Amino acid sequence: MQSAEGRVLYVGKAKNLRARIRAYFGPSRDSRYQIKFLMARVADIAYLVTDTEKEALILENTLIKKHRPRYNINLRDDKTYFSLRLDPTEEFPRLTIIRKVTRDGARYFGPYSSASAARDVLKQLYRLFPLRHYPMETCQRRGRPCLFYQLRQCSAPCHGLISREDYAIIAEGAALFLEGKNRDLIKALTNKMSAAAGQEKYEQAAHYRDLIRSIEITVEKQKMVTEKGDFDVLGHFRFGQHLAIALLFIRGGSLTGGRNFFFSWEMDDAEGISSFLNEYYSRDEYIPTEILLPISINEPQALEELLSEKRGKKVSITVPRRGTKAELVQLAAKNAEKATDENQRKRDGIESTLRELQQQLHLSNLPRRIECYDISNFQGKHAVGSRVVFQDGAACKKDYRRYRIKGVTQTDDYGMMHEVLSRRFADFRTEDTPPDLIFVDGGPGQLNVLVRVLKDLGITAPDAASLAKSRVESESGSSDIQRSNERVFLPGRKNPVVMRQNSAPLLLLARIRDEAHRFAVEYHKKVRSRETIRSSSTRIPGIGAKRWKKLLLHFGSLKGMQKASIKDLAEMPGISDKMATTIREHLHRK
Repeated sequence: MQSAEGRVLYVGKAKNLRARIRAYFGPSRDSRYQIKFLMARVADIAYLVTDTEKEALILENTLIKKHRPRYNINLRDDKTYFSLRLDPTEEFPRLTIIRKVTRDGARYFGPYSSASAARDVLKQLYRLFPLRHYPMETCQRRGRPCLFYQLRQCSAPCHGLISREDYAIIAEGAALFLEGKNRDLIKALTNKMSAAAGQEKYEQAAHYRDLIRSIEITVEKQKMVTEKGDFDVLGHFRFGQHLAIALLFIRGGSLTGGRNFFFSWEMDDAEGISSFLNEYYSRDEYIPTEILLPISINEPQALEELLSEKRGKKVSITVPRRGTKAELVQLAAKNAEKATDENQRKRDGIESTLRELQQQLHLSNLPRRIECYDISNFQGKHAVGSRVVFQDGAACKKDYRRYRIKGVTQTDDYGMMHEVLSRRFADFRTEDTPPDLIFVDGGPGQLNVLVRVLKDLGITAPDAASLAKSRVESESGSSDIQRSNERVFLPGRKNPVVMRQNSAPLLLLARIRDEAHRFAVEYHKKVRSRETIRSSSTRIPGIGAKRWKKLLLHFGSLKGMQKASIKDLAEMPGISDKMATTIREHLHRK
């Protein structure tokens, strides 16, 4: 469905296109307000014919990603969660934290809501199953096993302290544990314990006994919700023109986590769920054996076929009516409702904070979109600038920008800020989403630079301000040290606005300012490191920046290169004995 300007408003699919369109335009058409609003904007309908329902599903997803229609579900800004990866084809497999799940023969476990959550799982796992932590090449460069071996959290295959067969048993145990197959794992370990005791290998039997006890204590906290199997359970909750979807992850019969999604969705709920499933699983997400839904969707067979093909095994989509699975769907629906209440309270709190900020600073617009700028340099060198954008109190990272300052070569914060702001606002009038408030990190000087740039470019729409950090103050002759308040400077006003410390509006501004500072410092360190590597490499004849970087990656650090012998350096591709001698002399030069 297209507007008069040719913009795609909605993309859908149907086995019977005539019946589908009639639902929108016929005498018995949908009477909901949002549908009437959509139909009032539709000026043309274009269609494509496919051979199969699966092809239609793929085409629908492709067109949605290409055109991002206003009335379709958009998962563009949603992150992919983390998973653990174990590659059984490696000689000594290890677990790694990844985002992208691919069909490469490896085993994947998860998903986990963050990298820290995945690391916590690994931390507990290594205490039970001593798998290697680092790449073999890194560990083999050590003269002896690492500290994890001393802690009995690594079996040190890098130094030949465990056979491949014994290590494979440990890796399989870790995989069964992560898959939730604890009964199978404990049964196998019990058999090994009995076999070891029968052969009078009592130390080995005691090890299996302690491992079984540790596993039982660890899994005691997990709630078993089904007998077995991996499921994704979907629940939904409608609130006005919005749709909330909650996904619960059942792995090995246990509830391991969940995710919540919020959409501005004005079409039918079943259609929204179908569209969500198509886009969600088209990304690099783990696909379970079964997906449980609260209501039936149109033509689920095509989606089942598509997901089965992607997973490499049969995937079924069902709507349970009774039993444990139906209770899980109801639980997911409750999660969607609770998440909606929390999200609404959060939105109300942000709205209140923005209105209070507008009132205290006498802003002409409600500051829904805020931009902040900062500068980072070291004695005028490696100078960079940053822009961060917050929309409705949340970071909008896709609109972050970094600036490499080129026109100012000495320590001049005002000149650097002028260059960054001039480059930023050169094409300001062509923007679709201009900011409501622009502020800079600093005092009246930085604010004057911002005001002058906006005036020179004839920009009057956004409000301007600056936020000065608190300062340490001490009276002469007194040992008491105090910190001044954070101050907000406004154009045309001599005295700063001192907002109530720790108030929500001030904390919001400080959070945005700190984020701009972090983003600038991060880029400055990257530029400085790159320049340092380049300058260090140019001092050695025959060694360019690329080869120098390869040397650093191979030996781990500059210190690692200094410890390397001439023979070690010469083993690198493209490094002759003469060049290795030159590199070593350069690294050990006083």
